[in-house]
Amino acid sequence: MKFDKSLLKTVLFSLGVVAFVIATYQTVLQNDLVGNYWIYMISLSCWLPLQYWRRQEARRTKEIEVAKQVAALNKPTGKKNSKKKR
Repeated sequence: MKFDKSLLKTVLFSLGVVAFVIATYQTVLQNDLVGNYWIYMISLSCWLPLQYWRRQEARRTKEIEVAKQVAALNKPTGKKNSKKKR
């Protein structure tokens, strides 16, 4: 069975948004940020891996792009020198 990483990303994002909305609602309702701090930390802990994975993917695509550019620069042109060696 293959693990679907996009499903995990969707679940983490959804859980983070729901936790943030609940924490904000409870903070406004109770007027107590310190008491609801732990709910904000749950939402943050759901979003941190997402940011890490996005930056990792962006770095990977940039490395592939640079590798293609380097390969294009190092590609032999196929032209031979017209000068003969003696």
